[in-house]
Amino acid sequence: MTRSGRGPELSRRTLLRWGAIAGAGVALGPLLNACAGPTGTPGPGTLTLALNRSLVSLDNKLNQFDAAVTVQRGVRQGLTMVGQDLKPKLVLADRFELTAPTEWTVHLRDGVRYSDGSPVTVQDVTTALEMYQQVNGSFIAGFFSEFPEVVPGADGTFVLRTQRPIPVLDYLMANILVTPSAANRPEELQDGIGSGPYVVRSGNRGTGNYSLAVNENYWGPKPSVPGVQVRFVPEESSRVVSLRSGEVDVIDSITPDSADQLAGLPGVQITRAQSTRINQLFYNFRKPQGHPLADPKVREALTYAIDGRSLVQDVLVGSVSQADGVVPTGLEGAVKTGEYVYDPNQAKQRLDALGVRDLELKIIWESGEFASDTSVMEAVLQMLGQVGVRATLQQFEPGGDILSWRQGKAGDWDVLGNGFSSPTGLAVSILQGMYAGTPEKEQTRDTYQGYVVPAIAAQISDASAEPDAARRARLLGDAQRAVWATWPCLWAFVPNAVLAHRDRVGDISLGPTNSYDLASARLEG
Repeated sequence: MTRSGRGPELSRRTLLRWGAIAGAGVALGPLLNACAGPTGTPGPGTLTLALNRSLVSLDNKLNQFDAAVTVQRGVRQGLTMVGQDLKPKLVLADRFELTAPTEWTVHLRDGVRYSDGSPVTVQDVTTALEMYQQVNGSFIAGFFSEFPEVVPGADGTFVLRTQRPIPVLDYLMANILVTPSAANRPEELQDGIGSGPYVVRSGNRGTGNYSLAVNENYWGPKPSVPGVQVRFVPEESSRVVSLRSGEVDVIDSITPDSADQLAGLPGVQITRAQSTRINQLFYNFRKPQGHPLADPKVREALTYAIDGRSLVQDVLVGSVSQADGVVPTGLEGAVKTGEYVYDPNQAKQRLDALGVRDLELKIIWESGEFASDTSVMEAVLQMLGQVGVRATLQQFEPGGDILSWRQGKAGDWDVLGNGFSSPTGLAVSILQGMYAGTPEKEQTRDTYQGYVVPAIAAQISDASAEPDAARRARLLGDAQRAVWATWPCLWAFVPNAVLAHRDRVGDISLGPTNSYDLASARLEG
């Protein structure tokens, strides 16, 4: 379902009132407590999570929105994983070593099995890599400059071989979840078995609700929580009410308003972590030559219309930082490349000098893409109006067809409200996924919003293949500065990862990737 329209008129005064509205939410506490939650109270042995986006699948070939990773890894696992310190950890493999510039030697951990008792095999790894490559529009595939070839050895040992060096392959393989080869397909799997600590007892991708139980054949230490309920609750107010009433244990991706409401309440804790995600208002790079947005000078001129500091302080209540690079500058390999400057007169003068008049922009986004998304878009619409640019907003409900729009298959648009995270904690991963598009990838619409700049793609490719860390850092810095010079975003910001949970939930260690180890969680009462 899609909602569209110009959105309400939003005055400067209205924008500045958002902070006051957040404060008013505290006063509504008794009323919220009196409201009924969407479902009953969880049992003493059940951990209940309420997600802001529908968990379409427990596979991750196509999508991997941050909070889903927690649940997906509870069922399916990779050879490695990226830990809370953003370093690779061994999971299904007990050896993962760079043994030649283009070869990593891997050994499957003895005794690793799926929930049906069958062993994890080297062939499963081979098939998994083949399936991820064949998915059109894959989020994961974009991180790989090339997929490795699996060369089987003896006794669970194999080699991952590439044409060019991939010095961070141990990070990348954390995102390849392994499934029995006979059941793996080039699509997001709706059922099947995994090697994780939990199995799916029931699931409904339409509602986004899942019930998980302990995998009795789990090869590792069994989790202490017997059951996990996953619910999709799109309305944030409902998630907050459910947490306060004790009907759910954990809610994620909450707005600053809700965090303020919940902070300090008895029985509720707020957890924050620096994020590896960057949120952007990204331009559509599939515009034909002659279109105003095909000109980087026009894209730059429009950035002066956006009062980023007011958005940060008054709409997002200081919960984010305005981006000063093309990736979060907390990532390994990230550099500062510039800043967004608010100067509406500069915007008007530059647009006029470029001969751009009566410009109309269509802004699209999916609900829940980031906290306070609708408020941000309505404020941006007003800011663009102040420099003579008419904008319309089109909001897609979760589960809608925004992917087809993003790929240019369903309708035209000008600016996309979107987010992109680095599940590896490395700058090179975001650069590879967003800015290394090629004409060949664009033919299948596997580029990031049509961004195809061959010179920059070559820079990123060279950096990705550079074994020397210091030289790789210099090449990455050059690539980031080159990307910034193309003005890919109308505006961008880096959020914090935020979740709230009941006191009865222990050992939730929220990581920068906005996920945590489900098997480590505890319930007290």
